Amino acid sequence: MTGSPHSIARMRAAWAVRLIRQATAVLLLLAVAGCASPFTLGRLPSEGPALVELGSTPFFPQTEHQCGPAALATVLGAAGHPVDPSTLTSEVYLPGREGSLQVELVAAARARGLLPLEIGPTLDDLLAEVAAGRPVLVLQRLGAGPWPNWHYAVVIGYDRPRQRVLLRSGTHERLAQRAALFESTWSRGGHWGIVLLEPGQWPARPEPGRYMRAAAELERHSVTAAEAAYRAAVAHWPDSPLPALGLGNVAAARGDWRDAERWFRQAQTADPASAAALNNRVEALQRLGCPNVASRALHDGMPRVAADDPLRPALVATARSLPEDATAAAEPAACSEFTLH
Repeated sequence: MTGSPHSIARMRAAWAVRLIRQATAVLLLLAVAGCASPFTLGRLPSEGPALVELGSTPFFPQTEHQCGPAALATVLGAAGHPVDPSTLTSEVYLPGREGSLQVELVAAARARGLLPLEIGPTLDDLLAEVAAGRPVLVLQRLGAGPWPNWHYAVVIGYDRPRQRVLLRSGTHERLAQRAALFESTWSRGGHWGIVLLEPGQWPARPEPGRYMRAAAELERHSVTAAEAAYRAAVAHWPDSPLPALGLGNVAAARGDWRDAERWFRQAQTADPASAAALNNRVEALQRLGCPNVASRALHDGMPRVAADDPLRPALVATARSLPEDATAAAEPAACSEFTLH
């Protein structure tokens, strides 16, 4: 192998940073604990069925401060992964905060092989998922005054004629809440909500950045599950570099550098300015014993990467790992197939 000992770490860092650059302020929401944007008067969207109720959704009465485990158990059960809230308490409940962090709820779902996907920030986005048969776990800020009363609930339906949102909430198995009230409390909760998907399952309103962030985080728990999500994304967004980058990382994790190079090459073709695709492809070429092709790829690709790209230091470090005295004769003939078309 010709790559440096730190090149794999750089490759992973390149992928992570690339996603971070795509991310939005959603990360700020992960510090909010729950149990207990601008205000808009919500009205239910006119599209879709007039009345939807996912009546088979499990119900777990939420005791004080335990709304996180109960709400998560509700959507897990609906997704075909039944679990008792008491089992989840040790995973997601923080006694010091008397509640559960969003990041803990999401991590517990990932640990069970599911893809927790954050929905879009509008009522249309939320209810589109419900209409597609998936309950949505939401964060609300209830009450008034300076002291927040954070609360997790599960949206299980809506009634457009009556302008009601239907919830599993607290001790209410079927809470019909006015749409305007729900919108105001959900808005104060940051319009945060998630659905749980089987890897490869598609949401009602897929958005590339949001979906790929979720798939990349899933990779930390299960490469196999992440691969299914990436393949679904490649099929849906064939011209996007991010799903190809994800599949390249999966192949690299398995030691299949030929397949990894193919996916990284596809990502670089889709986005020639992608420092992550270039860095990872050069790494794969080195692993395949093709230092000359790697050097040419790096030399040809560097001018396309923005001067202020945060991944340029990783590319410089990768360049240092390439042997200075490589000759064409030192490479296998098969290396000629790894060219960027």
